[in-house]
Amino acid sequence: MIASMELSLNWNKKFVQIMSTASLKKDHDLIEKVLRAMWATIPLLKNGKTIPEPIISQVIDFTKNFTDVCHHGKEENSLFPALEKKGMPKESGPIAVMLMEHQITRKIAARMEESSKTYIKTGDAIQLVTDMQEYINHVVQHIWKENNRLFEMAEMALRNDVEKINQELSNVEAQKLKEVGKTREMYEKLASKLENQFPLHDGQL
Repeated sequence: MIASMELSLNWNKKFVQIMSTASLKKDHDLIEKVLRAMWATIPLLKNGKTIPEPIISQVIDFTKNFTDVCHHGKEENSLFPALEKKGMPKESGPIAVMLMEHQITRKIAARMEESSKTYIKTGDAIQLVTDMQEYINHVVQHIWKENNRLFEMAEMALRNDVEKINQELSNVEAQKLKEVGKTREMYEKLASKLENQFPLHDGQL
């Protein structure tokens, strides 16, 4: 009986280790928390409710420094090069599409940052709402493609390099967050705070 339990535990441990994209999926969960909170603020902004400047600034910081610098950095500096080494081309196919979508994300985020400044200065939320909607819709679709398409390919291609990939992802995350003077814990606390402050009701997103 004990031997059987040990075998089961070892198998479960091995199964967990197979997930070379677990760190990135965890990022996605965190990003989606913030996206849901952002979506919940849109009707408030449309109805003339004031979203405090610190909240707006923290959301913009998250989109820039966690979603882009940290998360995209992990993919572009670790996952994608690892997949290239396994024969997946960078110039075409899934990697090329993801890189293109990362650029689109950055462009929308930059517009959103500018419209947030306008909102903070004037109270005019029209452009901010438009940019937020475009950003949320784009990133939600991007995350779905990665979770349900690219990451499945990655799990198969990198099944023999799991520990190496996980270590690389961890190193890149630590480096990128250090560069922006933040920690993962700070962003996790922010996401939970936003989720509680701006709850999303069923069917809204």
